[in-house]
Amino acid sequence: MSRIYLDNAATTALNPEVLDAMMPFLTEKFGNPSSIYSYGRETKLAIENARKSVARILNANPGEIFFTSGGTESTNTAINAAIRDLGCKRIITSPVEHHATLHTVEYMEHSGQAKLCYVKLTKEGHVDMAHLEELLADSSLKTLVTLMHANNEVGNLLDIKAVGELCRKYDAIFHSDTVQTVGHYPFDLRNTYVHFINAAAHKFHGPKGVGMLYVNENISIKPYINGGAQERNMRAGTENLYGIIGFAKALELATKNYEEDSNYIKELKQYMGTKLKETFPNVSFNGDSNGRSLYTVLNVAFPLTERSDMMLFNLDMAGICVSGGSACTSGANSTSHVIKAIYNGCSDKIVPIRFSFSRHNTKEEIDTVIEKLKELI
Repeated sequence: MSRIYLDNAATTALNPEVLDAMMPFLTEKFGNPSSIYSYGRETKLAIENARKSVARILNANPGEIFFTSGGTESTNTAINAAIRDLGCKRIITSPVEHHATLHTVEYMEHSGQAKLCYVKLTKEGHVDMAHLEELLADSSLKTLVTLMHANNEVGNLLDIKAVGELCRKYDAIFHSDTVQTVGHYPFDLRNTYVHFINAAAHKFHGPKGVGMLYVNENISIKPYINGGAQERNMRAGTENLYGIIGFAKALELATKNYEEDSNYIKELKQYMGTKLKETFPNVSFNGDSNGRSLYTVLNVAFPLTERSDMMLFNLDMAGICVSGGSACTSGANSTSHVIKAIYNGCSDKIVPIRFSFSRHNTKEEIDTVIEKLKELI
């Protein structure tokens, strides 16, 4: 049975060109980048060239780019640094953030390190900008604002520049979880008021286990992981050499093919949305699917029935890979925190299914999925 993979917001297939770029560093170029002899110098140079490539694409300085194990480590580093090193005593976030953010800020509150505030959402699930400004104006405490650029479950996009300008106005530190957007949208960090962003290579056809943290050059933070001088004394531990090479190559290819790929994927999303409404008039879409939304994500609300209740399981049995939310909750039997927040807790009458697309998907696959859904419900 051939499988249809429509869970690209969870992870993407490794691009063969990325693997080709990584292979020499998995085989003959195996030197430790901290070693002073030639094997070490050539791998150290490869890492620094990768850093320059990433910085150029994001319009940042190479000194602002730090390689990590992924988005979760980067988020934890940013939030901890804002509290410990930058004097933030208060955090503003939203109830629909990734758990890498929510669990970290909840820990900060429970351990007495920072006061925690949640910004309201609009009925489409966007951050209520007026309420965000109210919260920022409401306290003289140094504040960290941590809001994701694009929601990983429903795809809603944040106006990152508008939030940045509010943070500038109220002298707040701004972290944005950009895991779903780096490699999918152009960035101009020199002209965006943001102190931290993060990325994970496996979201844009790179390898798993490698990510990036951007730290604005105007702030100074201490290491989150101690024990060595790697990453310019910012992250101890021998570098994930081939992962870093893969990250830079994947980002380079994603940027090069952005216009063609994004237009193609956007068309797939629109096609599936149209076919679903034609076939199942009583379905709706979670979030702002036709407005400010990721072109890669379509979150569908199927009415809850005896047959739709087991839809994820039955789609999996049919070789169709989708999820009920994020990859963290796709195996769980409970509605995601994102869906609950958007519906104010009244989400027990729907079955949310997230379809997320890449350039490897086709309209023929979507037609097959629609036919299978007809059988199931």
